[in-house]
Amino acid sequence: MAMTTLPTFHGFGLGLRVPHYPDVLATKQPLDFVEVISENFMVDGGRPLHILEQVRASYPLALHGVSMNIGAGDGLDMDYLKQLRRLADRFDPLWVSDHVCWTAVDGIQAHDLLPLPYSDEALDVVSRNVMVAQDVLGRPLVLENPSTYLEFPGSMSEAEFLAALCKRTGCYLLLDVNNIVVSATNHGRRIDEWLDHIPLDRVRQIHLAGHSQGRDLLIDTHDAPVPTSVWELYQRFLSRLGPVASMIERDDHIPPFAELLDELNVARRVAAIAAAA
Repeated sequence: MAMTTLPTFHGFGLGLRVPHYPDVLATKQPLDFVEVISENFMVDGGRPLHILEQVRASYPLALHGVSMNIGAGDGLDMDYLKQLRRLADRFDPLWVSDHVCWTAVDGIQAHDLLPLPYSDEALDVVSRNVMVAQDVLGRPLVLENPSTYLEFPGSMSEAEFLAALCKRTGCYLLLDVNNIVVSATNHGRRIDEWLDHIPLDRVRQIHLAGHSQGRDLLIDTHDAPVPTSVWELYQRFLSRLGPVASMIERDDHIPPFAELLDELNVARRVAAIAAAA
């Protein structure tokens, strides 16, 4: 595909989950956009698409996938990409995003976001897959850094790998600030490696979420409020990024909708502090 520029979008949103459908359908909420899991709507018809039609009529929409398998050594699932293309064409999202990881082998889904080596060989594989996906989708991808619990030998840091991927393919980035905190803590990495090496001009979205303390590692559970460490790093990024689409992501122990709106207001206040600094 001829590479296109993905416009910026500034605002604050939520990852929309089933318990909150009534809240967003009953009345217009103070949200600038919502994000949904792409795979939940990659169907031919029925209630999910009916709900999404109603949501899309009131809010800008971002599609976020969890099983593109962008690190697949044997190439991408073309049927998956074509189905995702139909969904994106129908709902005209702000962007389509997924994760820099692998999720399946021999057609069997692991239902997890599994880590890649940050090597030249892996960069070749991922770059090839990104170019294929962008060609089929007819739009640039926005790719997220996953949380990781082990590392492979590689020639680059994660931030350097993502910078190289953007340069090769023209893709954009979704920074999950919680995942940066989790991975850096688990591997004894300096947070400043991210601040120093990530191409900030390619960032189009930020995820904010919580994590849990395991026996030896931080675990990206997305089941708790955003902790202080994530808010602090979010402010540091915003001081360099400027305004960017930011959202709260909660996948378990989902609280009442009003509690998420309160947490989103914290994001607004942190953004205002960063802008005034």
